[in-house]
Amino acid sequence: MGKRICHITTVHPANDTRIYIKECQSLSKAGYEVFLITPEPFMSLTDVPVNIKFIPKEYSRFLRLIRGQWHALKEALKLKASLYHFHDPELVFMGLALKFMGEKVIYDVHEDLPRQILTKEWLPSWSRKIIASIAELVEWTGAKFFDGIITVTPLIQKRFPPHKTILVQNFPILGELALIEAKNYANRSPSFAYIGGITAIRGIIEMMKALEYIEDPQIKLILGGEFSPENLYEEVKSYKGWEKVQYEGFVDREKVAQILGETKAGLVLFLPAPNHISSQPNKLFEYMSAGIPVIASDFPLWRQIIEDAQCGLLVNPLCPKEIAEAMKWILEHPNEAEKMGQNGLKAVQNTYNWEREKKKLLTFYKKLLEEGA
Repeated sequence: MGKRICHITTVHPANDTRIYIKECQSLSKAGYEVFLITPEPFMSLTDVPVNIKFIPKEYSRFLRLIRGQWHALKEALKLKASLYHFHDPELVFMGLALKFMGEKVIYDVHEDLPRQILTKEWLPSWSRKIIASIAELVEWTGAKFFDGIITVTPLIQKRFPPHKTILVQNFPILGELALIEAKNYANRSPSFAYIGGITAIRGIIEMMKALEYIEDPQIKLILGGEFSPENLYEEVKSYKGWEKVQYEGFVDREKVAQILGETKAGLVLFLPAPNHISSQPNKLFEYMSAGIPVIASDFPLWRQIIEDAQCGLLVNPLCPKEIAEAMKWILEHPNEAEKMGQNGLKAVQNTYNWEREKKKLLTFYKKLLEEGA
């Protein structure tokens, strides 16, 4: 058995796509003894050995920051790992504690936290810039001590010391969502898909309003994911467009592949929040990997990706009518739409895939574990 490593999260579920399916399983296959500390019950097993250690789930942000961090640290120390890899910005202090105890520590930065804080509606508007500045300072200070930083986008990468930071982008696993038995594109029902966290800032209200512009009763939106906050569900159901929604709730990876193999296009219509404009949402590349065209927000980075690959349509995410017109175009131009889907799949096969990113992760691990060994 190879060296023992420990991944830690107090936020993400045990079967998180990036943490468990991509990173932990890739490291396990490479010969490491992998442990994952998480507050969420495990939801699916694979034949790839990853050891799951549960800690109590805290539902309060404050308790998660204090008590959740303490539970994670205690469990981590029991494992006596060669390297600790944590995934949540609130665990920076736990990471520093491990570092001061002489451990090797990696911080995996999934989001542009300071920009994300600027859009948090539960924070008083006057406090957001102050808290965002503090968060950026805390991350920057922690980065000076941690052995390595992993980021998901080039823009986030620029915020951290270049000599210890690598970019491991959240691209899909080749073949995972491109079903061999997927329906022939021409024979698919006039349906669209949105899979992921369902929030106002990710465009769910605009999607409902767009559906109201579509008269054809056969057209539907297959919605997979959980609403946040939970009361958003009742608000969204009040829109007339909900009549065209097929809501699946939380969906596992197998169900995601099935949905994408039956639909005409995938929607990724994030609103123009500061942390969205430079993001690279996993669902964009997952739609491409499933061989379907995308209808996406017209942000400069997304425009570059989609136009270079010629894999979809760009719209103003704040304009439901424009979204509806794009959906109609997909249905009225099936040959062109199918070609877009094929182009997206080729782009994933050639560039936007986890197999390329995995090599960077494994090289980074090898380097860090050899230092001072």
